[in-house]
Amino acid sequence: MTKILILEHSKSMRNSLRERLDFENYATEAIDNESQVSELWHRKAFDVMIADSEYQLPEMSDIPTIVITSHPSIQSAVEALKRGAVDYLPMPIDMNRLLGTLRTLSSSADDASGEPQGVAVRRTRQRRSAARSEQMIGRSDSIEHVRRMIDRVAPSDARVLIMGENGTGKELVARSMHLKSSRCDGPFVEVNCAAIPAELIESELFGHEKGSFTSAVRQRKGKFELADGGTLFMDEIGDMSLSAQAKVLRALQENKITRVGGDKDIAVDVRVVAATNKNIRDEIRRGNFREDLYHRLSVIVIHVPPLRERKGDVELLVDYFIDNICKSHGRDSITVEEQAMAELSSMPWTGNIRQLRNAVERLTILCNDRITADDVRAYCLD
Repeated sequence: MTKILILEHSKSMRNSLRERLDFENYATEAIDNESQVSELWHRKAFDVMIADSEYQLPEMSDIPTIVITSHPSIQSAVEALKRGAVDYLPMPIDMNRLLGTLRTLSSSADDASGEPQGVAVRRTRQRRSAARSEQMIGRSDSIEHVRRMIDRVAPSDARVLIMGENGTGKELVARSMHLKSSRCDGPFVEVNCAAIPAELIESELFGHEKGSFTSAVRQRKGKFELADGGTLFMDEIGDMSLSAQAKVLRALQENKITRVGGDKDIAVDVRVVAATNKNIRDEIRRGNFREDLYHRLSVIVIHVPPLRERKGDVELLVDYFIDNICKSHGRDSITVEEQAMAELSSMPWTGNIRQLRNAVERLTILCNDRITADDVRAYCLD
């Protein structure tokens, strides 16, 4: 079981992270004093640390650290990643992204651990089981079409471009495709291209050699190498700089990468699945995206429908979220009155499924044993 140390000033944030990560079968310990980090790290052998950016932490080369911050900025992101942070997350935390990063770290640790085969296989099955718990909920024609596309495309190694608005579940489509592919026992590695500063994207994707730049205190593998034998999910590909696009194009053409500061090609066997909320054709016309890269990525294009086009699925999603949220909070299930469900189904949901889940969690916390239409109007209408 992956052991996580949480370093955070806010008690409520510490408790919230612990509850969710414990529910996801991670072992956690939370503290608010950085002076305890070294002692705890060596005494209890944690695998990962989640730390608030306000702490003055030492070089993180030996501690896989996910930095969280309530005051995100390009400068602080650059500093954190230069000091060795494996990810940088603004608050409120995107739990899907945090869990994805933790799964990637767990997968990499397993691959390097030299564990007996039986243990490694058991851990792989556990990771696959956890990923399967993130179901694709819905019976609408549009979501059934997405399911059929996944089933048809997953067994191949064809590159896939997933298009859809923010919050529609593009990552869930990519993960489902990975689990149904012949690469399902390999790693599923995620990278959010919009969250990484342009000057760091090359190192993030292709890795770097020790000494290749000022803060490169050790050799580091990039996402392409970490995904070798598995799937690399490149989210928000439309936000990648043109210079980075050129290097990704070469990697796709030749199935080889070169680390920053390195002089040798490294062969990689990676299936790339990309996603974007932008109209890539428009971006090409504006000169923001390479047409040749688009054609490399879009062998198959899957459009994930917005929630407003699948209103009939809202009730199923609400029931699913209530069941999961109640279990995670250790409380009895909660009833949604018919008129309340009608109110929820009629809302525009501009933030799609992500917004709906947040609304359901808010209602579950603020209501007692029953959600009424008045509750929906009071707590869900902006």
